[in-house]
Amino acid sequence: MSYRMPPEWAPHERTWMAWPCRAGMWANNDATAQGYTDVAHAIRGAEPVTMLVPPEELARARNFLGSDIDIFEVPIDDSWARDSGPNFVINDDGELAGVCFTFNAWGGKYDPYDQDALMGERILAHAGVPAIKSELIAEGGGLCVDGEGSLLTTDTCFPNANRNPDWSREQIEEELKRQLGVEKVLWLPGDPLDNETDGHVDGLAAFCAPGKVILETASDAEREPYFAELRAALESLTDARGRSLEIVELPEADWSVATNDRFCLSYVNFYIANGAVIAPSYGVATDDVARERLQDCFPGREIVMVPIAAVAEGGGGIHCITQQQPAV
Repeated sequence: MSYRMPPEWAPHERTWMAWPCRAGMWANNDATAQGYTDVAHAIRGAEPVTMLVPPEELARARNFLGSDIDIFEVPIDDSWARDSGPNFVINDDGELAGVCFTFNAWGGKYDPYDQDALMGERILAHAGVPAIKSELIAEGGGLCVDGEGSLLTTDTCFPNANRNPDWSREQIEEELKRQLGVEKVLWLPGDPLDNETDGHVDGLAAFCAPGKVILETASDAEREPYFAELRAALESLTDARGRSLEIVELPEADWSVATNDRFCLSYVNFYIANGAVIAPSYGVATDDVARERLQDCFPGREIVMVPIAAVAEGGGGIHCITQQQPAV
């Protein structure tokens, strides 16, 4: 029986996260640990959270997280559960499975990554959910589904030679359709300045409802041509149901808050939890703009803003460090 990936706004059983542990990634390890903790507690107000923690970090993680976050003690290399975790899918009988794409640390950018390459299968085994393995090298942050047959991705990520040099774009598209139960893949131009993920879509655009996409816009003039290209691409597309896409613009945070070249400035990198949207804040005026726009897009959910700077310096945001398990 075929499976399909539910949209992020469908009900969740729980959220999976992975404790920040890669040496040299963070300027202030305690600040980053607190950032992950704050995100976990914000989500815990809506649904259970399980944090993957390596044995050597167990005592420290318990001290930060407290008793309301479940801990799964397991070896890990890094802390981006969206990318190395499983993509949960469900069939018509309500049975859950998890698709484990092959993981190579975003094109071999970090080493080691052998434990994270096993993260998806280990999460699924811990949850008692069967695993479906795919030879496609892909990450969860590189895709977004609407639950009605459409998938957003970018042309600079999965087709990149550092991931799938022997796959054509058509072959990648067919594998995404087969594994995630989608009918149409919508290709967007990837971010040319993203040297970490090669243009993950979850920092650029996200479905907030079928036929409706939240799109990042530039905070400075130098970036405007790219975001204009991104919008034009979205405007030229129709989804799996033949609809033109309604677009809601969400500005990125001002570059003045960035502490390095990989700093994640994206408000689009939010996470939809049960009854809530967990969104990044940077202590700048655009925080209020982001809150208002997100509230308009999710009128039935509480918008919970979480300071994200200590996490963002690692190259990702709230969506990057979370992975939803659908309720069945």
